[in-house]
Amino acid sequence: MHRSKHPKPEIEAAIQYAEQHGWTVNVGGAHSWGRILCPYNDESCRCGEFCSASVWSTPKNPGNHGKQIRRVVDNCVREKNKRDT
Repeated sequence: MHRSKHPKPEIEAAIQYAEQHGWTVNVGGAHSWGRILCPYNDESCRCGEFCSASVWSTPKNPGNHGKQIRRVVDNCVREKNKRDT
């Protein structure tokens, strides 16, 4: 299924990064542009802290928000384990 693009290029690039790592993007929401969801979502994932993240529609600093999205993806417990082995 094709999703709509985020209007900020820095954030769109971060969303594509998340998709390349298997994360799902759900567009829409009451207070955000959408959410990214971890493909694993298991108990080792720090109580769900990194299992999902909001994607803001109009952040104050799009570059920082894009970095935050990438950090969430990179801090996934299973992704860290892949890199460490």
